[in-house]
Amino acid sequence: MSAKPIVLWAVPRSRSTAFLRIMLERGDLEVAHEPFSYLQVDGHYEFAGRRVSSTIELLDAMFDVNANERRVFAKDTSDYKYTQLLEDHRLFSDVINTFMIREPHGAISSHYAKNPKATLDEYGFEYLHAIFDAVRSATGEVPLVIDGDDLVANPEATVQAYCSRVGLEFKPEAMHWNPGDQNKWQRTTRWHSEVAESSGLEARAPKQRETPETNEHLRRIAEHHQPFYDALARHRITT
Repeated sequence: MSAKPIVLWAVPRSRSTAFLRIMLERGDLEVAHEPFSYLQVDGHYEFAGRRVSSTIELLDAMFDVNANERRVFAKDTSDYKYTQLLEDHRLFSDVINTFMIREPHGAISSHYAKNPKATLDEYGFEYLHAIFDAVRSATGEVPLVIDGDDLVANPEATVQAYCSRVGLEFKPEAMHWNPGDQNKWQRTTRWHSEVAESSGLEARAPKQRETPETNEHLRRIAEHHQPFYDALARHRITT
């Protein structure tokens, strides 16, 4: 298989797990849910039946599976630092790195509801921008960016545009699924209850929760991260 593995780097609470659920429903990809995060926290990760304990081993396994079995799609978040990974040139030369954002007020409110003790860095916009800049600098190309709000507003068009850019066939039947938790995200299942309860992408009324408009702490967090969102949003695909 000549097509490169795909990694979707996402700010937390950007609806990236819903996007991963679509990729999982396709049935033709080897899908990894937050492999670099899990590896960093647990010291190991199970990928395609292989136990790896370093980013080098994980990339080796991803490339092997991608070359000999099925194309790899991995989703990860920017609430952790991946220093060793970003020092591996293969991440830039042999992987298609894509990015997912969401308007900070919505993402931050959702994140705070799940983890009110989150640090400033854990909200992820600044580091996502740093990864984006590293990819752009190494490749000389502007990476693909999608927005979680666009995904909900125009699901099929957004996914179709993404697939076109990364060399995947668009499969409209993958836009709907049976509700339920997935083994892929069992370790962090409390973060993915909305996706587990859903059967597809749909706009929902916001839940009653603290927001930057009602909470001074969140307002300061949003003000810090807004410029990084704005810089990435300039490059997002539109449908």
